[in-house]
Order: sequence, then structure tokens, then C-alpha cells
Amino acid sequence: MHASGYFDVTLAPQAADNPQVHTAQIDRLSIDKKYHGDVQGTSTGQMQAIKDDRNTGAYVALEKVVASLKGRSGTFMLMHYGYMSQGAVGRWLVEIVPDSGTDELAGLSGTVKIIQKDGKHYYEIEYALPER
Repeated sequence: MHASGYFDVTLAPQAADNPQVHTAQIDRLSIDKKYHGDVQGTSTGQMQAIKDDRNTGAYVALEKVVASLKGRSGTFMLMHYGYMSQGAVGRWLVEIVPDSGTDELAGLSGTVKIIQKDGKHYYEIEYALPER
């Protein structure tokens, strides 16, 4: 199945919580999103990112979504992984954590593609969800 739409996101820097993270210059950011389209709801989470002066780096993030997906309500978790090399995206993977869905979204699985265009964030989700 397929779902699409856009989201508004606020990323807020968080203080490094140990000397090792500070020394490695790993950024920690809180995530707050509002989803529009086939997904209606919100999410919160945390991202960690690292980048050098050549614009090469990586990020990981975890996110909990509280929403309805085409009218079915519940929660689910997202796991992000991505890297870029000298400004070019090398890989950008966002997956729905299998079996993390609750309520009407129990059994949800799939992948999320994020598209950045004209300063907005769009999503395309390919997913599987058991029949009601």
C-alpha cells in the first residue's frame, strides 16, 4: 500500500551530555513533526548527526509517531539512517520498526522516502498493514 503527504519539522539542538560526544562533535537534536496528507498526526524523537568541513557526515534518528494512517489510528516507531559524501546523499533509509504499531496500526511495516523540495519535506510510504 502507498501513502503520501508532507510534514512540518522542528529540529532543536540539545546539549552534549558527555565529554566523548562533545569531543567527537556529534550533534544531538530533538525532533517535533506534524504530518499532513494520508498520515495525520504528530511525532517526537531524537537525532544524532556528525559532519565535517567537507560536508561529509551521517545521521541516525528514532521517532515515535502518534497518528492516523488513511483513517486507522495508533502509534508506530521510525528508524532513520543516512549519510552523505561531500554534500551528495549516499544513502537515506527510513523504516517503520516492524511490529511497533499499536491499536488499529498493529502489524504495520514498511519504508518511508523523504523528499526535500522547495524548502518543504514530503513523504512517500510503502507499507503493509493487516486487514481489519
